[in-house]
Amino acid sequence: MSFRSYLTCLALTMVGLATPAMAEDTMKVGITTTGVPFTFVDTGTLRPTGAMVDLANEIAADNGMRSEFQITAFPALIPALTTGKIDLISAAIFATDKRRQIVDFSTPVYEFGEAMFVAASDSKNYTLEELKGEMVGAPIGSTIAEDLQAAGLFAEVRQYESISDILRDVKLGRIKAGFADRPIVAYQLSQKPDLGVRLVAGYRPMHVGEVALAVAKGDNKLLERVNAAIAKLKQSGELSKIFSRYGL
Repeated sequence: MSFRSYLTCLALTMVGLATPAMAEDTMKVGITTTGVPFTFVDTGTLRPTGAMVDLANEIAADNGMRSEFQITAFPALIPALTTGKIDLISAAIFATDKRRQIVDFSTPVYEFGEAMFVAASDSKNYTLEELKGEMVGAPIGSTIAEDLQAAGLFAEVRQYESISDILRDVKLGRIKAGFADRPIVAYQLSQKPDLGVRLVAGYRPMHVGEVALAVAKGDNKLLERVNAAIAKLKQSGELSKIFSRYGL
C-alpha cells in the first residue's frame, strides 16, 4: 500500500470513529403539543416550550449535549422510544407499573391528578357515581381513560387525541363531563376563560400520579445521566423554579 493510500484509509477510519461521538452530542426528545403547560409550541416563536421542554434542555446541557425535540402524538410517544426514533420522553407522562414493563423511568419530577370538568352552564359539582350511565371523555391512551373504564359506571368513555377536543365536546353537550390532567386543564381555562367549561369543585382524583422522564428499556447509561442531572436540579432548587415558571 502506498503512503498516500495509507493516509486515505486512516482518514476514512477516523471519520468512522468520529461519527458515533458526534451523534451523542444530540439528545432526541419526544414531546407532545397538547400538554400545556408541560409541553407545547409557543405561537410567537413556533418553538417547543413548557416545563418539560425546559427540563429536557437542562438535562441535555448538564451532559454536554443539546436537545432535538420531536413532536409526537401522546399515544405514539412510547412506540417512538421503543423503536429508537427518540432517546427520551419528556412530557406529562405518569410512571405506571404497566409502562415500566416497556420503558424505564427516571426519578419523579412532579405529581398531580386529573380534573373533572363540565359545561359552564351546568352548576352541579358531580361525583363519579352521579355520572353513572353518562358519556364522558378522556385523553386517548391515558391512565385516566383506563381508570374511567375500570370504574364501569359510564355508558361510554370516549377517548380523544387532544384535551381541546374534550373541552369542545363538553361545551357542546356531546358528552356530560370530561377528564384530563388538572394542571393542563386549569392552565387552558385560565388563559381562555370563555371556553364555556368549568372545573368541578371538590372533585377528588381517582389517581395521583408521578411524572417522570422515560428512556428505552435497558438504556441504563442514559438513565443514570438523566437521574444525575435531576438530582442536581433538585438540590439547587432549579427544578422547582422550572415548574413554577409555568404556574405549576
